[in-house]
Amino acid sequence: MMKQYLDSIIKRDPAAKSRLSIILTYPGVKAVFFHRIANFFCVAKFDLIGRMISQFSRFVTGIEIHPKAKIGKKLFIDHGMCVVIGETSEIGDNVTIYHGVTLGGISPSVDSDEQREVKRHPTLKNNVVVGSGAQILGPISIGENAKIGANSVVTKDVPANAVMVGIPAKNVGSVSPADKTFTPYGIAKEDSNKTD
Repeated sequence: MMKQYLDSIIKRDPAAKSRLSIILTYPGVKAVFFHRIANFFCVAKFDLIGRMISQFSRFVTGIEIHPKAKIGKKLFIDHGMCVVIGETSEIGDNVTIYHGVTLGGISPSVDSDEQREVKRHPTLKNNVVVGSGAQILGPISIGENAKIGANSVVTKDVPANAVMVGIPAKNVGSVSPADKTFTPYGIAKEDSNKTD
């Protein structure tokens, strides 16, 4: 299981030189590891212990994952600094998130009691890529294989295979579900040289 996880990172990051270097130097891997422990305690109703572990992880990695967030297999948080994943966020398998990303809520801080145990944060389906600085806000759903461009602000549901860019984010294309090539930020190499 660990070997598959580390190999999935090597496939997505050309800077990854070895499994050992990933374990020792990648803050995203450490954050996911601490999240699994924190989540265990929260599920067992030891919320304070879970929150303390998540705050320690935040101090060590610069990545804040609420211990109640649901995270699937092979989440890769690349670079990681300033990533925030809110309490009711749900993340599928093989998701890639770059630095500065927020999976946040939009509810005002008033009437907090009414918001407890209510879905307030996004759901990212399998194989989603979220570019650096993107803000995905509210109880919305990001469809499978969708790509969210850097610094985009997403406040509405995103269909599967969509490529979203801008503020507010707009659908500018699609990714073929048959194409299993990893394209960071949703842009293929040949697309980066195009001009309008």
